[in-house]
Amino acid sequence: MIQHVHAGGPDAPTPAAPEACDVLVIGGGPAGSTAAALLARKGWHVIQLEKDAHPRFHIGESLLPKNLPILERLGVLEQVRAIGTHKPGAEFPISGEPGREGIYNTFHFARALDPAFDHAFQVRREDFDRLLFAHARAGGVDGRERVRVDSVAFGPDGRPSRVHARDHAGAMRSFAPRYLVDASGRDTVVGRQLKLKRKNAAHQSAAIFSHFRGVERRPGEDAGNITVQRFEHGWIWLIPLPGDVMSVGAVCFPEYLKQRHGDTGEFLMKTLLSQPQVAMRMRGAERVGDVHVTGNYSYTCTRMHGPGWLMVGDAYAFVDPVFSSGVYLGMNSAEHAADVVDGSLRVPSREAALQRAMADRLTRGLRHFQWFIYRFNTPVMRHLFNHPHNTWQVEQAVISMLAGDVFDNPRVLRRLRLFRWIYALTALRLAPSALRGWWQRRRQARVRFDGGETLHHAAPMTGEGSGAVELPLDTADAEAGR
Repeated sequence: MIQHVHAGGPDAPTPAAPEACDVLVIGGGPAGSTAAALLARKGWHVIQLEKDAHPRFHIGESLLPKNLPILERLGVLEQVRAIGTHKPGAEFPISGEPGREGIYNTFHFARALDPAFDHAFQVRREDFDRLLFAHARAGGVDGRERVRVDSVAFGPDGRPSRVHARDHAGAMRSFAPRYLVDASGRDTVVGRQLKLKRKNAAHQSAAIFSHFRGVERRPGEDAGNITVQRFEHGWIWLIPLPGDVMSVGAVCFPEYLKQRHGDTGEFLMKTLLSQPQVAMRMRGAERVGDVHVTGNYSYTCTRMHGPGWLMVGDAYAFVDPVFSSGVYLGMNSAEHAADVVDGSLRVPSREAALQRAMADRLTRGLRHFQWFIYRFNTPVMRHLFNHPHNTWQVEQAVISMLAGDVFDNPRVLRRLRLFRWIYALTALRLAPSALRGWWQRRRQARVRFDGGETLHHAAPMTGEGSGAVELPLDTADAEAGR
C-alpha cells in the first residue's frame, strides 16, 4: 500500500510533492463516504475531500428500503434509525378526478416482491451525511473538510496523475492517487472537466422547497410516509423529518417556475396552497428554513468511467427525485465502485471488464427509474396510479421499484416490462389526453431555467418561532375551500 506523505497543517505552503494515496474520493456525501469507507475496510489508503464542512444542508431526505441493506453492511443502520423517521411507504393522493379528491393511494413497502426490509427512513441530510462521513473517518479514511478540488490532470495514458485542490485558507494542495472516485454530486468534477455532462433532452424540471414546522402528518402508521401530490404544473412533496419538521417543496415545469416574480417565499406558498390537500395540512405551519430554488437539474454524463477513475451517484447522473432514488442510487453505485476499484488495483488487467460490468448494471437500473419518472405527470400514469391493480403482481412490482429493487430481481424486472405494455394499452385508450401529455413533456424539455440555489432566507431552525414566517390561516382556509 502507498504510505501517507504528510503535507503540514492547514496553513502550510504548497507542498513540494503531491500527497500519494491509493484512492482519492472527491465528495463527502453518501456516495463518497460509502465508497471511501468500504475501500478503507479493504485495506487501501483512502483520502476523501469534501468542499464544505459538515453539517451542511442538502436536499434529498427520503431513503428507500434498498438503502437499508447497504447501511447494514456499512455497520451504521442502527445509528441511522436513531436519527430518522420511520417510513413505511409512499402516498400518492388522487388528483384530476372530481369526486375522488382527498383519497390517498398508499403503497406500503411491505407489499413489495421479496422485500428484505418493509420500511425506510426519512432523514435530515445534514445529520445523515455527517454520520456517514464520521463513520468513514473512524474506519481509517483520511477525510478532510473544506478542501475544494479545482482540477484533475491526466497523464498520457489517460489516468489521473494529479488532483489539484485548495483548502479553506486558500492554500494549494496536490494529490497523486492510484485511483480516483468522483462522488462530487452535481459538481461532477470529472464530468465537467472532460465535458461529459449533458442536460437531459427528454426531461427538464425545476424545484422550489423549504422546511416547515407544524405541518399535519398522516394518521397512525402512515405518519412517516412521503406524500407525492401531483398538480397542474408538476408535483409536490411532503417529507416528515424528526422534530416536527417537514420538508415541503414542488418540482415544477420550468415554464411555470419562470413565472415567479418578487418574493420567492411567497411564490413557494402560492404554489403549495394552490392544492387543497396540501393547504389543509399546512394550516398554522411556519417556515423554519431557507427557500431554495434549483433549475434544469436533470443530466447524465456520456461516460461513467475511464482508466483509473469512476464516477458514482449524482456525479454521473441525476434525474427528477419523484421516487426518492438519488441517495440509494448513489450508495448502490458507490458500493459497486468499491469492488471495481479494489479489483482493478489488485489485478490491473481486470479494470476494463469490471468497469463495463458496473456501468451496464447501473445504467439498466437507472433506466427503470427514468422510464417512470419521465411519464409520472402524464395523464396515463396518473390514471394508472389512481386505479392500481395487482394483476399478475404488477402493482407489487411497482412497489418494489419504489423500494429501489430495479437491478437484480428477475421477478420484479419481468413485471416492470409488463407494466410498460399496460401503459401503452392505456395510452391508446386515453389517446387524446395521452397525446397532450406527450406534447407537454416535449415542450417542457426544451425550456431552460437556471435558477440559483438559495434565493430567500429565513432564520435558522433554533427553536419554535425563531424568526420564521407564519403562514396566514385565512389564506390556507380559503385555498382549501373551507
